[in-house]
Amino acid sequence: MNLSDPLDLFLPAVGQWFRTALGEPTPAQRLGWPAIAAGQHTLILAPTGSGKTLAAFLACLDGLWRQDPPPSGVRVLYVSPLKALNQDIYRNLQVPLEGVAETARRLGQPLPVLRAAVRTGDTPAAERQQLVRRPPHVLITTPESLHLLLTSRARETLRTVTHCIVDDIHALCSNKRGVFLALLLERLAALTPQGFVRIGLSATQRPLEEVARFLGGSAAEADGPSRPRPVTIVDAGLRKDLDLRVVSPVEWFGPLPEKSIWPSIYRLLAEEVGRHRSTIIFANNRRTVERITAQLNADHAGANGETLLARAHHGSIALEVRQETERALKEGRLPAVAATASLELGIDMGAVDLVCQVESPGSVSRGLQRVGRAGHLVGQQSKGRLIPKTQGDLLEQAVLAHEMATGRVEEIRVPVNCLDVLAQQVVAMAAMDDWEVPALYQRVRQAYPYRELSPRAFESVLEMVSGRYRPGGEEHGDTTLAALKPRVSWDRVHNRLLGLPGSQALALVNGGTIPDTGQYPAYTNSGVRIGELDEEFIYERRVGDAFLLGTNAWRLEQIEADRVIVAPAEGAPALVPFWHGEQAGRSHDLGLAIGRFLRELRSRLDQPDCSSWLERDFFLDRAAARNLRNHVRRQLAATGSLPTDRTLVVEASRDPLGDWQVLLLSPLGSRLHLALRLALEGRLRQRLGYHPQCLHHDDGILIRLADMDVPVLDLFEGLTPENVGELILEELADSALFALRFRQNAARALLLPRNRPGKRAPLWLQRLRGRDLLQVARRYRDFPIVAETFRECLHDHLDLASLQQLLSDVRDGRVEVVTCRREAPSPFAAGLLFAFTAAFMYQKDAVPNEPGRPERLDQELLEQVLGPLRPGQLLDARAVQQVERRLRGSDQLPRTATEMAERLRRLGDLSASELEGPMAAFLEKLEADGRAKRLSLPGC
Repeated sequence: MNLSDPLDLFLPAVGQWFRTALGEPTPAQRLGWPAIAAGQHTLILAPTGSGKTLAAFLACLDGLWRQDPPPSGVRVLYVSPLKALNQDIYRNLQVPLEGVAETARRLGQPLPVLRAAVRTGDTPAAERQQLVRRPPHVLITTPESLHLLLTSRARETLRTVTHCIVDDIHALCSNKRGVFLALLLERLAALTPQGFVRIGLSATQRPLEEVARFLGGSAAEADGPSRPRPVTIVDAGLRKDLDLRVVSPVEWFGPLPEKSIWPSIYRLLAEEVGRHRSTIIFANNRRTVERITAQLNADHAGANGETLLARAHHGSIALEVRQETERALKEGRLPAVAATASLELGIDMGAVDLVCQVESPGSVSRGLQRVGRAGHLVGQQSKGRLIPKTQGDLLEQAVLAHEMATGRVEEIRVPVNCLDVLAQQVVAMAAMDDWEVPALYQRVRQAYPYRELSPRAFESVLEMVSGRYRPGGEEHGDTTLAALKPRVSWDRVHNRLLGLPGSQALALVNGGTIPDTGQYPAYTNSGVRIGELDEEFIYERRVGDAFLLGTNAWRLEQIEADRVIVAPAEGAPALVPFWHGEQAGRSHDLGLAIGRFLRELRSRLDQPDCSSWLERDFFLDRAAARNLRNHVRRQLAATGSLPTDRTLVVEASRDPLGDWQVLLLSPLGSRLHLALRLALEGRLRQRLGYHPQCLHHDDGILIRLADMDVPVLDLFEGLTPENVGELILEELADSALFALRFRQNAARALLLPRNRPGKRAPLWLQRLRGRDLLQVARRYRDFPIVAETFRECLHDHLDLASLQQLLSDVRDGRVEVVTCRREAPSPFAAGLLFAFTAAFMYQKDAVPNEPGRPERLDQELLEQVLGPLRPGQLLDARAVQQVERRLRGSDQLPRTATEMAERLRRLGDLSASELEGPMAAFLEKLEADGRAKRLSLPGC
């Protein structure tokens, strides 16, 4: 055996097929195969199109072919964050399965037949049942479907898993979906006594050690605490060959002849599409995708008489439509697709030879992922064209292109101790098995995000999901939170967690971490689903209105409670829909890079070689370089300073009504600016006596000061690294961000469950339910979901650590704060002003919630106006009886002994006359188990 040839690790048929079909192994394959063959947990890092998926699969398949016949049950589990990627992986997997089988037959060494299947939320019920009856050897799924498998009888098919491949792990480990998956992997480990090999596949990411720790988790040791599972890191050491260019859509970003930049962007996109075989056009939101698609097709039809140049692809378009678009793009039958992040991950798009990005994607890793869709095959160059909308966007894209070329991606941050995800999975685990609480705690802590979970935090979650939560502090007494229903039962006598009759259904219907946005599904009269529409967009429409979705025009025929019925409306004037969503925002690392670039650009601005430097090192075309230099010159002429990594600019000017608007200009990104905005709001309220209107943005903060003669320019007065955290906490609790995250976290924790699977839950009703729970829970800072919401806001959505470092640098003079007053805002303030207008234009009149405002009307005055109000006038006797019956639990008899124990705990003792149906038998079982006791009282 030639040990220098990694293909010698495989069966002869496998090695011969690979050499004939693919030639030489790529570095990812050559380095990855020995580790996988040795049974080591392995993380393979390689750029898009480097063969790392086949590296993982082929090693696993070779092991199965060596077992004749291969054992029954799922042996290889493949988990991907994208459903569309799973279908693509399934199709691609047929190539080695069929090719190796044919090669083996020719060699006279037939191999056992291996079967693969896909299990996602779109898999029909009949196919799901077939997967249980006859499990495939290779199962391709998503984190959400893995949760469904582990929380149903289908989990029996997973007891045989020997390898688990986690693809695009970089897209998971920095968010709650990854935390969710980490717990699922530990649930799978508990199910498989033989253990399984973990294989992670990642595009460019850092630090690799953190991704490896996330993948591996910890293994329990018989003689002590858990120890991290060792993970072999395979760094292929390659960067994708990039052809990057930032292309200005106009000669000058000044007064535009068409009053908008968009006509120029459309023309530029059409030219680029015409010069290439297949193009993906990425945009940052669904509305822009629909807008680009519609205009490109309209212009193309007018010029050529043909109707279709591009199709739209985003998460609100039906799966079947997206799959057809992907097939057409992959086969080279479609000139262009406009897409959001729905095409960002590793779908094989071999025909795509150009990616256009309209507006900056906000992070280097996201930019690399998107441009990597072009030239996706091994050895091909990835060609990307970045198209700015504004001069500020041009500045960011110049730095983005430079950072992409050097491969300086952002560091990942794994969320830790997410109590909402923990609550959900604890319920799911108890629904399937009775757990000893210490064993459950140990199993949870084996997941990397929970490695430091404290016993108190864990117990508080158990108290919450079992309906036993008692607010901390003597002022709250010894009462439980009445708003919480038990999702599981905590047997404190034996310290076990037990499922209740509804626990499994609750976990199945409400599992996962992706927030429910309450969108309306849209169907044709024949029942074909075409996509989803935003609730607010539908609320503003009327029957007969036409809109665009996925390249086609549709007319609203009916608006029902949980769906809309539509019909084709070709040729009719149609609206572009809108969807409310969240922008990712600029990463802090990219913001620092922009700051460093502006410092260097200022020093080079008047040098003869400045333009050539910008074109060479920052990949600008001539018009882009000229516009960027002009933009920076205008800013220097206006303020004399540039916002950089070492300088912050505070400028004040009057708005159209004569009020002061103070703008803090900084390149450091929206996460840091949101944290600083909250702190400034707290300080300014203390100083001014009212809450000024504020807005944060990637480029800084805007503060509107009403009725003041002199603007406040010393924004950092009184802000220190030591007190900023407390200021933020005080403001955060009353912010819209906190209310939003609390509602989403409560839903994840199964406190705000959906009642009916597959039915739309109106978002406005979800908000009301969330607000009701928040009003009760916010009084208790140690309530697990309140604590989790503070944790998520402070660590995942705000950059508190970077803000504290910035304040330290300002205090010590490492960062300078420059202030100025102006007649009009400076050029760098344009993005902030536009965002402020967009945020407040549609805001309706409201009473501000300020300290010192009367909390209630004078009761005596109220009675004089309305007359005396007696309780008897307000309460209906039948309603009182109904509520009393519900609180006593008389509306439904207990179905199990565990449920009977929960009723006893909630209502207290029961007399013999109150027992109905099976209650007496349940009590006897509880008495025998030591969980209930019979008392004989005198006179009873």
